[in-house]
Amino acid sequence: MVVRIFDRYLGKQVLAATLMGVLLLSGVMVLGNVYKKLDELLGDTQLPMGFILEFIALIIPFSLIFTIPWAFLTGILLVFGRLSADNELVSLRMTGWSMSRICAAVFVLAFALSSVCYWVNVSVSPMAKDRIKRMFFEVAMDNPAALFQEGRVLDKVPGFRIYTGKRDGNELQNVEIVEIEGRLAQRVIHARKATLEMQPGELDFIMHLEGAEIESMTYNEDKSVNKVEFVNAATTAIVFPLSRLKADSVKVNASMKSTAMLWDEVGSRIDGVTEKAMDDKDHSRSLTELSKRYSFSLACITFALVGIPLGVTAQRRETSSGFALSLITATVYLVFIILADTLNSQPSAFPHLIMWLPNVLFLGIGGFLFYRLSRR
Repeated sequence: MVVRIFDRYLGKQVLAATLMGVLLLSGVMVLGNVYKKLDELLGDTQLPMGFILEFIALIIPFSLIFTIPWAFLTGILLVFGRLSADNELVSLRMTGWSMSRICAAVFVLAFALSSVCYWVNVSVSPMAKDRIKRMFFEVAMDNPAALFQEGRVLDKVPGFRIYTGKRDGNELQNVEIVEIEGRLAQRVIHARKATLEMQPGELDFIMHLEGAEIESMTYNEDKSVNKVEFVNAATTAIVFPLSRLKADSVKVNASMKSTAMLWDEVGSRIDGVTEKAMDDKDHSRSLTELSKRYSFSLACITFALVGIPLGVTAQRRETSSGFALSLITATVYLVFIILADTLNSQPSAFPHLIMWLPNVLFLGIGGFLFYRLSRR
């Protein structure tokens, strides 16, 4: 009976701290990122409430990948720091309980939270990433004029950079269009006014330009400018290839692919989307992404093993101290994840193994610290 009471007590304390941490961290990460992302994508365009709510719902899985392990680590540090400061652990040890038995409820909770993280990493997050990328194109299809934001450069359509001074419906003023091939500007158009004309059933639309100044460049083999031609046109028109945006939007990278598809790619070396043979770089990206999903799912178990000894050693009640210690630990952990992500296209660096390094390192450190704590 006493055992059950203490297990429920400790489990509730850590779970409550974890849930509070998830709410606070998600609020900071999600709301800030949602506003920033929507502002980058569509600026001050009026969006349907359903679109915004769906966007928030899709962003949440990204936050849970990080906030659940971080909040769990913070909760462990706070709860065990308080238990240690109040000498409650000493009292329990005097009754003959081992540290392993005292922490049983925490380890059960760690496995439960890792299962949630596994589900988010393996199933929910890839689906959400794929959906978010396609949502932008759907909005552009419904209202192409929303792409052109006042005082901003549109760079999401491959081969174009477009600056818009002012916009009133489908009419743009003080427009500058740069057509790019590779990294070189092929043509620069300055127009006093541009009017967008959509064609029913067509992705591409026409931009009618007024007061246009056109500069066309040709280059030498060493990419230096060979010739520049200037043309002034009272009126002219160009076709804006929105179809390029669709082609770019439907591209699927490794982080957007399902876990089953990644397993097939790693085994067969055939791209699951294009069905073409994968080179070493693409194969490495898929293998690294696969390792990331499984490795990150174990973060709660890793943080439980390392967090308990750190919390007991800290012996502090202050929330700020526990949060600071969890921040340092989580940051060190994430450095390895970011490093592996950066090297994901370099097979010689074995980025898929680097993904597992933080778990191996912290499990080793945590196991040693927990062993020393149990021997006291």
